[in-house]
Amino acid sequence: MSPDALPLRLEALPLRLEALVFDAYGTLFDVHSVMRRCEAFFPGRHVALSQLWRSKQLEYTWLRSLMRRYAPFSTVTREALAHACEALRLELTVERMEALMAEYNMLSTFPEVPKALGSLGGVKKAILSNGSPDMLEPLVAHSGLELDAVISVDEVKVFKPAPQVYELAPKKLGVAKEKIGFVSSNCWDALGAKSFGFAVFWINRARAPLERLGFTPDRVVERLDEILL
Repeated sequence: MSPDALPLRLEALPLRLEALVFDAYGTLFDVHSVMRRCEAFFPGRHVALSQLWRSKQLEYTWLRSLMRRYAPFSTVTREALAHACEALRLELTVERMEALMAEYNMLSTFPEVPKALGSLGGVKKAILSNGSPDMLEPLVAHSGLELDAVISVDEVKVFKPAPQVYELAPKKLGVAKEKIGFVSSNCWDALGAKSFGFAVFWINRARAPLERLGFTPDRVVERLDEILL
């Protein structure tokens, strides 16, 4: 890790944070934990399916936002799965569709997440996600994570990185945006939050290059628990 990407104590930020807001998919929850079920249905194709499914899922959120044709994330996720299977020439029966969608209610957390969240005393903790309530509620309940709020873009009917999505966090938590830290593993999401005015931690697990969107995160780490060091 480069010197300018060293972990940061929360109290070292210019204004002490009063809340931490987390992206859900890819940040707290490993979307590729669906691979186990993908492999059971489509032996040898689990990696390709999981990657294309996730890619199309994100692409459809951006396209629907631009088109102003919002649909719940559960619908987007189904449509992305159907496209991915057709593109890969995999037979997607109704039973397989329902089983794979059910996996999204049971995604694994990344290994460090439960302990890291449990160590964050003194700040409010919330999820701000593209996920729709029908997906987020069972997922968070299954995980056992304790949070002060679970906020869905469904309230504003547009997906991240639209600024009105990030505005939900200060409204729901009653905390000024300047005192909220936003945590995401998706660089485009982290930079959208930075554009809005949050202090931002980008969890760069893949050591990917920074997206060229005119902003930089306040800190780059490789695991969630590194923001505590």
